[in-house]
Amino acid sequence: MNMIRLVEDRTIKPEWNSVASHPMQSWDWGEARAKMGVKVVRLGMFSGEALKASFQMTVHPVPYSPFYIGYLPRSSTPSNETLKFLENYGKENNLVYIKIEPNDLANSNFKFQASNLVNSPTPLFPDWTQTIDLTKSEADLLAKMKPKTRYNIKLAQKKGVTVREMTTDEGFEIFIKLYFETCDRQHYAGHNHDYHKTLFTQLRSTISHILIAYYNETPIAAYHLFKFNNVLYYPYGGSSDQYREAMGANLLMWEAMRFGKANNSKTFDLWGSLSPDYDTKNIWSGFTRFKEGFGTEFVHMVGSYDLVVNSLLYGPLILAQKIREKFLGR
Repeated sequence: MNMIRLVEDRTIKPEWNSVASHPMQSWDWGEARAKMGVKVVRLGMFSGEALKASFQMTVHPVPYSPFYIGYLPRSSTPSNETLKFLENYGKENNLVYIKIEPNDLANSNFKFQASNLVNSPTPLFPDWTQTIDLTKSEADLLAKMKPKTRYNIKLAQKKGVTVREMTTDEGFEIFIKLYFETCDRQHYAGHNHDYHKTLFTQLRSTISHILIAYYNETPIAAYHLFKFNNVLYYPYGGSSDQYREAMGANLLMWEAMRFGKANNSKTFDLWGSLSPDYDTKNIWSGFTRFKEGFGTEFVHMVGSYDLVVNSLLYGPLILAQKIREKFLGR
């Protein structure tokens, strides 16, 4: 018989990571969030003493109120029993709702039975991502790319662009500079410096990897990658406005694929994307098209849900969040 209970014992970390479904569900990710001052709640589903599934939730205060919002990103799909546990936790701890974004496919046969689980009007993860099968040979991976992408990779190599792994403090500072340059250029409100620095510091000895593309010894593109349970993830990247004709970002993505293969990754998950029939005028169309050029598969995820704990406050809070997002231009 399965039992669900809160997990606080750090000695369970190896078992936790072995069943965790995504880097954001890893034990060290939770430690990083805790160091940022965020409350982290861990639930385990056990069969006897064996951990079968893990759920790592962060808890965030609603400004100027005694209430909170829970966030459960990219976990295993919670059972109805788990949802009930989360609902009870929410009632006992003043949560208005819990946002749940499972790491599961849209065609999953699982059906939620909780009447207070609704499609979220404020998703954080997109419904789609793109993936690359890294079990294929390098020749097959190159052959599947779009001709222009393949050409740009060869052009970067011809121009002398090189890629280095620099999972160091120096590498992080190069990455974060290029990341914020890109955020400013694309009018994207990314996480702040402290968030990225804390995450990198906590994960650098386990799952973090920084790759940097250089042209004439000038860094022109950089990625912060995560390798977790045989999957390589590309969540954060940045590039310079300098030397764009050198096509450093194209070579960097190819070398990230080669890095994943060399380190036993079976899949490369590019973290998020528009759908295959995306609107070319959408603000995300540029990076969706860039990723698509590498011969990816579009993957439809199960989506974003809100487990409503306080039905009286849920509607007004969602309205306030939408007004805030509109005001910030997001």
